[in-house]
Amino acid sequence: MHNIDLILTFTCGLAVALVLGWITHRLGLSPIVGYLLAGIAVGPNTPGFVADRLLAEQMAEIGVVLLMFGVGLHFHLNDLLAVRRIAVPGAVGQSIAATLLGALAVMALGWSWQAGLVYGLAISVASTVVLTRVLSDFHELHTRVGHIAIGWLVVEDLFTVVVLVLMPEILGSREGGISHVLLALGLAALKIGLLVATVFVVGGRVIPWLLARAAASGSRELFTLTILVVALGIAVGSATIFGVSMALGAFLAGMVVGRSEFSLRAATEALPMRDAFAVLFFVSTGMLFDPAFLVNSPGLVALTLAIILIGKPLAAFLIVWFLRYPVRIAFAVAVALAQIGEFSFILAALGMKLKILPDSGMNALVAAAIVSISLNPLLYRLVNPFEAWASRQPRLWKRLTARMGASGSHLDKTPSKIDAPSSARYRAIVIGYGPVGSTLTRLLRENGIEPTIIEMNLETVRRLRNSGLSAVYGDSTHLATLESAGVDQAASIILSASELHGAVETIRLARKLNPDIQVLVRTTYLREAPALVRAGAHEVFAGEGEVALSMTKFILQDLGATPEQIDRERERLRGEILGLDASPSRSAEAQEAHIRAPSQLKKTVEGIIDL
Repeated sequence: MHNIDLILTFTCGLAVALVLGWITHRLGLSPIVGYLLAGIAVGPNTPGFVADRLLAEQMAEIGVVLLMFGVGLHFHLNDLLAVRRIAVPGAVGQSIAATLLGALAVMALGWSWQAGLVYGLAISVASTVVLTRVLSDFHELHTRVGHIAIGWLVVEDLFTVVVLVLMPEILGSREGGISHVLLALGLAALKIGLLVATVFVVGGRVIPWLLARAAASGSRELFTLTILVVALGIAVGSATIFGVSMALGAFLAGMVVGRSEFSLRAATEALPMRDAFAVLFFVSTGMLFDPAFLVNSPGLVALTLAIILIGKPLAAFLIVWFLRYPVRIAFAVAVALAQIGEFSFILAALGMKLKILPDSGMNALVAAAIVSISLNPLLYRLVNPFEAWASRQPRLWKRLTARMGASGSHLDKTPSKIDAPSSARYRAIVIGYGPVGSTLTRLLRENGIEPTIIEMNLETVRRLRNSGLSAVYGDSTHLATLESAGVDQAASIILSASELHGAVETIRLARKLNPDIQVLVRTTYLREAPALVRAGAHEVFAGEGEVALSMTKFILQDLGATPEQIDRERERLRGEILGLDASPSRSAEAQEAHIRAPSQLKKTVEGIIDL
């Protein structure tokens, strides 16, 4: 029965999360809202199927570990240092303000100071998943607003990791006074220091070596398995050997992998499993929610929402404004942080485990998360209208801009979106560095087109980087790999490997990132061409067809045809052989893009293929 319960809990939890996540996504909300609603639907407080809460929580533990591994994997010190003057004081100041507001609010309702502290900490942390999604949807992720907000959340995440480690030592103990707490903190600091030293000194050598061996095997499954063993193994080891939380161990493991050359591939290949278990984490959190709580304790929910939607954003706005940033940046960052998510639930779950936070606390957090996550994209739409309205109020605008001075004025005149370099239209992405890819790369550079190579051979990537070329190690069928290569700012993408697995998916993702990008594809067989064109390829060079075209060109030259006649016949035959012109799937957009294709790049590629 236990196995059946496990399978039922896993299957039904994911199935309901899929349906409700899809519905909320279609409504323009974050899928996290759907996952929480799925937990409520399969929980013990609603009719119908009831999942095994204990099993769901055990599987959710894996989700927490993998979430923390992902945070460490994407943590880059340089990104934080670039915005440290606003991200560090901003995150610390807002966290303190929100924690105090939350603690005072619930202590006024009769809670203990320990419960108030945990609750305040839980509502002080925004969701990285939600913030990234909102900024991406509004094309703000790679702007100054996005950089500040992401840096802000990195500091919050680091602060949360520290809290997760210290909370059991400070709040979990029921013995002794200040001396006991100081002793516990000293021991915790010693354990953390030993763990960090072990992971970075020993793991910094062993982990890259293991990943290199897994990558050299050529097996995607072995590489994925290695990543999971590293993440889970260090997490478990940190708890069993060092007595430190698994969350910290997973975070450190992610940092070690993130500092290696395997970071991108780890993120694209191994972490989809993280997403599946993270969904179960949100489902298990939703299972704790009792809908009757909204009727019994509406005041607590209203107080929590007031802090999240008014208190936190106001504190963030004042901090950014005080640091002399433009009004729009201050308002945009404030609104983006007006929500709570995964780390709030992790902190609350630990508080409940330590028997500090009452059940009503988790109920209020789940309700507040659903509302704040749902409202966040809608509120973000008000950023520009608010700035426009405020600018029409002379007194208000004068006060808002009074602290900016020359620095603020200069920033205000700077476009909010980072401009692409003027040479972006001459950039190309080359997938595969075999004989064709290497020749194309050389010719592109000779013609003033800067190439970035995507390659799955690690030694090739290292050699290219050492020679000064831009190269990305990763699978082109993953969105993160194409983003890292800069597809969104490139003029063309060339699939130079004739037997590239997942070429259709690569084209689809490239066109999603950059609808105007020119897509040139090399393939072996003519039968593969229609599918590639349907996916969005502008030109397909099939080995079979190019041989026929080359032979036709030779025969026509031998018969004395003029260059114009040869070109006309080649175009006609290309359409017939590849079936492109007759294919109803070739869209008007693709035809127009084909006409717009940079002639220099097109001729270069055709020359290579003809050779």
